[in-house]
Amino acid sequence: MIKRNEEGFTYLAALFLVAILSASLAGTGVIWSMQQQREKERELLFIGNAFRNAIGTYYQKTPGTIKRYPNSLDDLLKDNRQLVTTRYLRKIYKDPFTGTEKWGLIRAPDGGIMGISSLSANEPIKKYFEQESADFIGTKKYSDWHFVYLPSTNSLINNNLKK
Repeated sequence: MIKRNEEGFTYLAALFLVAILSASLAGTGVIWSMQQQREKERELLFIGNAFRNAIGTYYQKTPGTIKRYPNSLDDLLKDNRQLVTTRYLRKIYKDPFTGTEKWGLIRAPDGGIMGISSLSANEPIKKYFEQESADFIGTKKYSDWHFVYLPSTNSLINNNLKK
């Protein structure tokens, strides 16, 4: 026989168990979400640096003395300016945050593309960066991460001396 004061104990224990499981699942979800965002940040840094390097190589390999940036990102896939076709990228990478191949284009004074940026307005988790990405410190959104190729001062001086 069940005593009157023990009724509902199992129900109450089940409620506490559901509450504890829900809280732990919510915490796991937050951690998983942050881990996914950090992975996308690493991917964006890798892809952005790949674009920056490809733009730099395209710029440096311009035939003649006047260096030019690519007119479109497709120019990085297939460069027909020389006798042998050169490919600086295998494909136009997708932005890990937007999931599209559409990028913010940073134009050079001559109209070419000197860099790219994400189109995401999300706030980054990463706050500290290596030397080549030090410009990203203090940025408020991923679209502020500009992966730009700027010719070094030494190469500009050397090009002017050759003229």
